[in-house]
Amino acid sequence: MIVGIVVGAGIFRTPSLVAANAGNEFAFLSLWLVGGFVSLIGALCYAELTSTYPNTGGDYHYLGRAYGRPLSFLFVWSRITVIQTGSVALLAFVFGDYASQLVNLGEFSPSIYAALAVVGLTGLNILGVHQGTLTQNVLTTAGVLSVLLLIGAGLLLVNPAPETISSHPTGSSVLQTISLAMVFVLLTYGGWNEAAYISAEMIGRREVARALLLSIGIITALYLLVNWAYVRALGLDGVAGSGVVAADLMERAAGLPGAKFVSLVVSLSALSSANATVFTGARTNYALGRDFRLFKFLGQWAREGNTPTNALLVQGAISLALVLIGTLTRKGFETMVEYTAPVFWFFFLMVGASVIVLRIREPFVSRPFRTPLYPITPLVFCATCIFMLQASIVYTGIGALIGVAVLLAGLPVLWFAYTSNSASS
Repeated sequence: MIVGIVVGAGIFRTPSLVAANAGNEFAFLSLWLVGGFVSLIGALCYAELTSTYPNTGGDYHYLGRAYGRPLSFLFVWSRITVIQTGSVALLAFVFGDYASQLVNLGEFSPSIYAALAVVGLTGLNILGVHQGTLTQNVLTTAGVLSVLLLIGAGLLLVNPAPETISSHPTGSSVLQTISLAMVFVLLTYGGWNEAAYISAEMIGRREVARALLLSIGIITALYLLVNWAYVRALGLDGVAGSGVVAADLMERAAGLPGAKFVSLVVSLSALSSANATVFTGARTNYALGRDFRLFKFLGQWAREGNTPTNALLVQGAISLALVLIGTLTRKGFETMVEYTAPVFWFFFLMVGASVIVLRIREPFVSRPFRTPLYPITPLVFCATCIFMLQASIVYTGIGALIGVAVLLAGLPVLWFAYTSNSASS
């Protein structure tokens, strides 16, 4: 389950951005190994939280318990305006990039496809016509099998490309390039925290750690192998210059039909992930509407279709606005990563620190799983989050500044929300 959640559309898009910031093939692959190690440290912290405080609210619950409702409100605000909607737009751009390999709609083809995906998926969810569990599972399996197919094709069917000595832009610092590369690497590893909730609630203490260790080990191995296949087939510069690296690899291995086939599978996988993100994100918006009078309009549930219509419409409108921003910057997917990264790492930092805060505030609570090497492990994870937060602000583009500004805009909204609640009570 963890492997299925983590191995999504990102691995078909981010390697080119990582390669553009790696000095050589060894550094390129090492970055993916480091990403697996960081994910493992974070998963061990989450294992304690999820097994000690099992709650469907996840991060929202931990933040509220450790720091109070104001920070948990800002987390929900950020999910509505940055994290979840940014993820919808990000996945829509992956869909657009690969769908354009099947039928190109012109200069703005990826953006047109991305906008159509947002509108279409929002409309389907409003009608209550969303993909069933079986379809989601089939498409997730197809994504994992595509990774295995790419590994086989890149390592067995293609002659190695010449090794690239260095592709650092002139004057770039090593810290800058590594920092920027890690933003994209850790985005691709994202999702294990969602899976930790499930494992903590369903199996015992030793099995939690075992499941996390095994699954992240498998994911790291898959990512190392598929990225080795990419650079072996295309070379580091070839990977860096490709916006659809999976299709380019398969074109070398099996010609145009192979590239078309992989583009179709990746498009469907991205569309499936985007649909799931639209579905779950609207539920967060709905919960906010139920908790705060200021957002009461989001807390309305339509009987016809059994969906939170207003929450879906607001989420769709924000996602479309983000697609427009990605189009104006002409970077699409990359801009959406920049937009979500600082906010994501800020709240990841706060959740990591909550392991220590809750140990201090609630020392007598039973903890079925305790983070190994406490407090070193959560401190290392927090230090990593601080590094990534700084990197995602300093070394990325305008998207990061917009994301931070939207988060800060939540502060006056927080005041109005509490004022509204107080007035109504």
